[in-house]
Amino acid sequence: MATLHPFFALRPSPQSAARVSAVPYDVVNTEEARRLADGNPLSFLHVSRPEIDLPADTDPHADAVYRKAAENFEILKRDAPLVSEGEASLYTYRLSVNGHEQTGIAGCCSMDEYDSDVIRKHERTRRDKEDDRTRHMIALKAQTGPVFLTYRDVPSAGALVEESKRDSPLYDFQSEDGVRHTLWRMRQDPGRALVQAFGDVPRLYIADGHHRAASASRARAHFRSLNPADRAGLNEFDYFLTVLFPASQVRILPYNRIVRDLNDLSPEELLRKVGKKFTVVENAPAEPARRGEFAIYLAGRWYGLVPREANSDTLDATVLQDEVLSPILGVRDIRTDKRIDFVGGGRGTAELQRLVDSGAAAAAFSLYPVSLEQLMAVSDANEIMPPKSTWFEPKLRDGLLVHQI
Repeated sequence: MATLHPFFALRPSPQSAARVSAVPYDVVNTEEARRLADGNPLSFLHVSRPEIDLPADTDPHADAVYRKAAENFEILKRDAPLVSEGEASLYTYRLSVNGHEQTGIAGCCSMDEYDSDVIRKHERTRRDKEDDRTRHMIALKAQTGPVFLTYRDVPSAGALVEESKRDSPLYDFQSEDGVRHTLWRMRQDPGRALVQAFGDVPRLYIADGHHRAASASRARAHFRSLNPADRAGLNEFDYFLTVLFPASQVRILPYNRIVRDLNDLSPEELLRKVGKKFTVVENAPAEPARRGEFAIYLAGRWYGLVPREANSDTLDATVLQDEVLSPILGVRDIRTDKRIDFVGGGRGTAELQRLVDSGAAAAAFSLYPVSLEQLMAVSDANEIMPPKSTWFEPKLRDGLLVHQI
């Protein structure tokens, strides 16, 4: 059963919360992070992407980067300031944007349950990305960004969450991307009731943050190794920072693809080859209308791709890979091939057109979004989804709640 663990949060003062909060470290590259943090010394990007404060040619995985993260963390504690909560608490975290609203519970979950698959995964992690966040957590002795979890709705939990929103929020601000972030500290009685309610939840699911969770597990192994005699007791590093959203409120957007070249094919040759497996529809909408269909932007026009044979049990990303990307465009491994890149659905199909029209890509593929039931079914079967299958928005912010370990 799922363990929900209140924690002693380290958090910014209400006056500085909007300036401290930052996009997740892994949705921006170094240059984008540097631009976002420019002129804002309180931005949490100085902690989560500390290479922005080092010379431009610095290796982002150099020892100096993690030392800089720890140094910037201490500066932020002083200057924001970051304050330590006086008692272990849970929090209610609401995200609102463009008429969509979702409200989650911020707290910690059990590393044992992560390791034993009570908390289910649907994505393989990359060792180099794990190495980075593991070193970051060890350097700071803290988890600085939450893992986004979801669960099948629990009515009793939902009622407690709604009740907590009647209180005055700690934070209520709109970030630069138009998302409104509202955070309440939950009073102790409903918090204890929530802990009890989650004791009846059989499984939790990682929606976003597989690398953070895997890194938290590795950081725990490191801290345990420093004091092997203490393994019998539970420490804060035996838990990891999460926000848990009910499945009914979670929104998945498509994770689209671009390719840099057409594998020595002309646009006409590509469409002819694709047409053996799909009916090609000219001047089609940029977004597929249903599961199993695709759209391709090529030479200034959108084409719809409707499969000639149904693949009802196969994920769309797998169909695209097996029928088009690998056999026709020669993209065998989307994890390593530099000829392919991925565009989160939040940027819209206009971004796909821009990339192709500018010459940065030769073609773009628009996919229908994966459903949450598909994600849970894959996770329940202990299977793995293709890389870059899901894009979750709105994104949680780093720096609003820090879990010290």
